[in-house]
Amino acid sequence: MKFHLYNIGKPDTDFLVAGINNYTDRLKHFIDFTITDLPVLKQGKNLSVELYKQKEGEIIKKAIIKSDIVIILDENGTEYDSRTFADWFNRIMNQGVKQVAFVTGGAYGFSEDIYKIADHKISLSKMTYTHQLVRLVFIEQLYRACTILKGLPYHND
Repeated sequence: MKFHLYNIGKPDTDFLVAGINNYTDRLKHFIDFTITDLPVLKQGKNLSVELYKQKEGEIIKKAIIKSDIVIILDENGTEYDSRTFADWFNRIMNQGVKQVAFVTGGAYGFSEDIYKIADHKISLSKMTYTHQLVRLVFIEQLYRACTILKGLPYHND
């Protein structure tokens, strides 16, 4: 099974890039994990928020594979503690699909089209994070889930 994280845009600060690379390298010991940074809309400042989200949604829909389980990281999704997230992730891994697509949206969130194709919505917190920081936080939590499932001493209760 492959796990893929799709993001709108690229991280623009060195500490985010370093952290993302660090946890991505760690994750590869547990799962087949890749990241794709999708293009940011050019001329986006001239669009309404709804049209902007719609156009970003089209970019996302073109990138993901129709047979993927699509999981969006959304502020209105289900919140988990780390152990419960690990259990949930384990159930996802046992569904027997070829690929799971995790998706972070842009600064304005997702279009209605993306909500319609999402199989799951998860939230990292009730707090709001930048869409760039969400990548690092999510990848760390994915790594944490893998270590919990393997019984490794990374997570402390």
